[in-house]
Amino acid sequence: MLRTAVQPRWLALLALALVLAALAVQLGRWQWDVAHDVAREEAVREVQQRPVQPLTDVVAPHEAFPDDGSGQRVRATGRYSAEDQLLVVDRLLDGRDGAWVVDRFVVDATGAGLPVVRGWVPEGASAPAPPPGQVELVGSLAPGEAPDTGAQGEGRMTSIDLGRLVNDWPGDLYNAFAFAVTEDGDAPGDGVEVVPPPLPDTSFVWRNATYAVQWWLFGLFALWMWWRMVRQAADQRRGPPPGQGTDDTHDHEELQPS
Repeated sequence: MLRTAVQPRWLALLALALVLAALAVQLGRWQWDVAHDVAREEAVREVQQRPVQPLTDVVAPHEAFPDDGSGQRVRATGRYSAEDQLLVVDRLLDGRDGAWVVDRFVVDATGAGLPVVRGWVPEGASAPAPPPGQVELVGSLAPGEAPDTGAQGEGRMTSIDLGRLVNDWPGDLYNAFAFAVTEDGDAPGDGVEVVPPPLPDTSFVWRNATYAVQWWLFGLFALWMWWRMVRQAADQRRGPPPGQGTDDTHDHEELQPS
């Protein structure tokens, strides 16, 4: 079979099969990326189309985080508690190391605290104090993160660990936190950079994922067809095995009646 495969004709067909397979792989990867991109765009569109709701209509203090709460924008009026400010370290923004600035926002309607990510500061920078007085906050909700894993010192954490905050902060606490979108109608400022709210969890669009698999199968099929054609050509070149494919019939004398 190797002698047949290295003939110019079959080498040319192999090159064609490899080109088709490579093209199928690239088209499959493109469809796979489209499957994720479309799902991401649909998630962004769905979140943006949700109306801003009062925080009290979405979740109550100590209540379980709602199943559809991720990314939900909420509105609440209250005051920041500057003495409870903390930094969540090891957070990247545009590839830069830094920390999230988190403040306890005491909601007027319930008196409970809501952890609010007001923004991001570079590593080593001091966090500015939150605005004083009553603030109308619009934020994007998120569930609590994994438990804090390291001893970072006073006022520093590695995650927004609600289980720790419920013990460290006074009063009731929401089982959620928020990324500040606006404060009194303006984006959070005063020495912090706004942290974009994360997108809700997305899967992918099955239709495009199916197209991707079809392209990859087509690439394998092109290589398999080349191998099958070469094998058939090699078998024909060798001819049938000894004792097969020949006419073994013999003439027989007809018996004449006596």
